[in-house]
Amino acid sequence: MISALGTATALSNLLAQGATTSLELVTTYLDRIRSLNPSFNAIVCCDEGRAVEQARAADQLRMEANKRGESVPPWLGIPIILKDIICTRGVPTTCGSRSLSRFIPPYDATVVQKLASAGLIPLAKSNLDEFAMGGSTETSIFGSTRNPWDTGRTAGGSSGGSAAAVAANFAPVALGTDTGGSIRQPASFCGICGLKPTYGRVSRYGLIAFASSLDQIGPMAHTVEDLAMLLSIISGHDPRDSTSIDQPEVSARLAVPSCPQEIRVGIVREHLDHQGLHPETRSAVEAAMDVFRTAGAQIVSISLPHARYSIPAYYIIAPSEASSNLSRYDGVRFGHRASLTQTETIGSSLIDMYCRTRSEGFGAEVKRRIMLGTYALSSGYYDAYYLQALKVRRKIREDYDRAFEQVDVLLGPTTPGPAFLLGEKLNDPVQMYLEDLFTVGANLGGLPAISIPYRTTSEGLPLGLQFQAAPMQEERLLQIAHWFHQLVDYRPKTI
Repeated sequence: MISALGTATALSNLLAQGATTSLELVTTYLDRIRSLNPSFNAIVCCDEGRAVEQARAADQLRMEANKRGESVPPWLGIPIILKDIICTRGVPTTCGSRSLSRFIPPYDATVVQKLASAGLIPLAKSNLDEFAMGGSTETSIFGSTRNPWDTGRTAGGSSGGSAAAVAANFAPVALGTDTGGSIRQPASFCGICGLKPTYGRVSRYGLIAFASSLDQIGPMAHTVEDLAMLLSIISGHDPRDSTSIDQPEVSARLAVPSCPQEIRVGIVREHLDHQGLHPETRSAVEAAMDVFRTAGAQIVSISLPHARYSIPAYYIIAPSEASSNLSRYDGVRFGHRASLTQTETIGSSLIDMYCRTRSEGFGAEVKRRIMLGTYALSSGYYDAYYLQALKVRRKIREDYDRAFEQVDVLLGPTTPGPAFLLGEKLNDPVQMYLEDLFTVGANLGGLPAISIPYRTTSEGLPLGLQFQAAPMQEERLLQIAHWFHQLVDYRPKTI
């Protein structure tokens, strides 16, 4: 049954008031995971002992600071869930793949270190499509994640485990990753908020790579306010990541008492007029336009003429980078290795070992993308496919640059429709890829984009709205999304 819940911001206030303790929060969430996770399969690994130990330490730190009259980090003792593609020292990080089923990182990702510095407590690792390649969290070695709103439907992907975990109230916040929509699409399907930051805004050090020029870590939560706070914690320059932008952390301040400076909201014609858009999704976007108009915002029709090439370009660039990144999983240094027979020796069957290791270690979707990428990068085809896709990517970014000369944000659908049935698209890769229709553009352009819940369908399924902004404009993007939720008196829901 859907009911109101405590957001991370609300819980931090309770902690500050002494109305609860971090230990109480952690044990309550862990109990909830044990009870409900078999129904949703959102969590693949819990580090209960460490979480309880950290909760006790957070409570002790808060008590001692209170005695001295000192302040503590605002989110000290708040639990969080991490997608199982972000390295955590001493805790399995599998990417949902047999290739890394026994991999335990010896170090923490930069975002994990930042969370620890802010006092947050990682409770568990969440399920995902294998190596984040998918849109339904059905390709994991741990099995499919089910949507808490309807367990016969997908939670989305590839960050479906993180989205389902927040929707099921296993923790107030989570981290996911977004390569072509993998934060925003599951956020829309599960009725929560999800943000893909500007490429380079959040360090990728310790993120196991799928497509290095597209991957970005981002926050998932019930409210835009919580997204802003979590982004302020994990953002910032990291010298260990060569793609990290040397800019200060994002501010968590979101006060928007009225229409912020007569904002201009762009509506992408190619998205709203697309024949694949579900009628109820189109109706939701049109209703949101009316909300903005009534509040005094200017609505501007925008064209992104190269938007129709986003899916073809993405599904050349992303598999090409995946082919390169996943070449390291050969069974030699780490990860799964195929066993040799008694009559085989390493010297006589090294190539066989490579082939069997990769055949056993990767699932069907990962193999498909490796083959696509390897073909696109091969001699004689590089110029015709990969290089051409890069040129299209440049055109897509130029379309966005022109658009943001006219508007502050772009408003549109996050996904073509609500969450689809489990198994419905699994054996039809093209239909699955088209679920990224409205999200991949932000990844190709390196833009920040957010999905926020707005309405439910006639079947009671969540529908999300997507807002996109110019690079490095997260604060503006978050302010406008937060303001919209204030206008419609949004109240977060969970099971």
